[in-house]
Amino acid sequence: MNGSTTAPFNLSRWFALTALVSIAILALVIGMLLNRFITQRLLWQEAALTKEFVQSLVQVERSLQAYFADPSRGLDAETQVAFKHIAALPDMLRANIYDPSRRIIWSSDGQIMGRSFGPNAELDHALAGGVVSKAVDPHGHGHDDKPEHQGLVHMRDPFVEIYVPIMAQGEPRVLAVVEFYKNPRTLRATLADLRGYLALGAAAAGLLLFLALYGLVRRADNTIRRQQRQLVESETLAVIGEMSAAVAHGIRNPLATIRSSAELIPGASLAEAEASAADIVSQSDRLEAWVRELLAYARPLQEAPTAVQLAPLVGQCLESFGREAQRRNIRIVSQLAGNLPAVQGHPLLLGQVLASVVANAVEALDRPGEIVVRGEWEPASDLVTLSVADNGPGMTDAQRARAGKPFHTTKPRGLGVGLSLARRVLERFGGRLDIDSTPGQGTTVQLHLKSA
Repeated sequence: MNGSTTAPFNLSRWFALTALVSIAILALVIGMLLNRFITQRLLWQEAALTKEFVQSLVQVERSLQAYFADPSRGLDAETQVAFKHIAALPDMLRANIYDPSRRIIWSSDGQIMGRSFGPNAELDHALAGGVVSKAVDPHGHGHDDKPEHQGLVHMRDPFVEIYVPIMAQGEPRVLAVVEFYKNPRTLRATLADLRGYLALGAAAAGLLLFLALYGLVRRADNTIRRQQRQLVESETLAVIGEMSAAVAHGIRNPLATIRSSAELIPGASLAEAEASAADIVSQSDRLEAWVRELLAYARPLQEAPTAVQLAPLVGQCLESFGREAQRRNIRIVSQLAGNLPAVQGHPLLLGQVLASVVANAVEALDRPGEIVVRGEWEPASDLVTLSVADNGPGMTDAQRARAGKPFHTTKPRGLGVGLSLARRVLERFGGRLDIDSTPGQGTTVQLHLKSA
């Protein structure tokens, strides 16, 4: 731990932000798609009504039938009147009539009669028998200003361009195409109202969806927080119980020994009194070491990493266990590579880690044996591996799986916090701790450290 605190994840707040943005974008996209779809449908309806009007007019007006059947007869007065009826449709800006050769044979604007203009995809589609309805915004992006648009009035406003083919009776042949330029004010007002209703409906639907989902997530967030607090309290009580049991178990034997030694002192000889006093001091030192270990485990690790040389650290650690190893008839061997670089860590904490691992190896040997401390550097991974191997009884798979967990120990005089503290220290400095053990063949503890 480096002393900095990480703010807890606020599910409600993050959901509110992401859901609000997502629903707003979704509502905007759906509103735009609906607006485009309905606009196209209304324009198509306008074109369909215009086509029905033209077809009905052609069927009623015999002069139009005769003219379209044989344009060479020319425009008589009756045909002119019929064409003016077409041009008199509501909201009409201009009406043009094209023959199959794309020439304007009549127009409400006499200046363009008899003319032919450039390529026109909509006119080509109508000459093939299709009906075209297209909204044109003179100031819109990508507007194609066609030559036949010249002279139109009200060009500041959007207008609708409609092409209606006139079919020969009983034949799939186009006799002419009527082109309308209309400024449908009623349709535009309807579309404007529709856009407003769509925007209002999308906003209301999005807000309703957001409130419904936010209520569910808020309730789930509160439930998770409550369960998390209950879980923390349960884990805290469990840890306190485990720690209390471990401390009670750990201090019972030293206290019993202290009491027995103290009871033997009155009336004992000088030699016996000195032995009892030595036992009292030894057991007191053991209790003090356990208290230090517990305090070290409970204390936050806030030390900043520095460069630590391993050779002096290993030498001091092994020297401190020299008398204990000699008394137990244990041989301790140091095999450190000569090219070991400094590692990231803290001298006191790493010394405590190494001391805990060596102490475990010493206490694991219930008979004369050997402990080998090796140090190797892996330049590829930039890791320094310090391993402590003993030839003791080893551990089963179940024991190895529980090794390193707080307050779990296989030693009769241990508290079970040494390896757990060692793991915390190594992870604090970017390293890790691995345990390899086989029953009857010993245990190897590997300390992987980052080079400085």
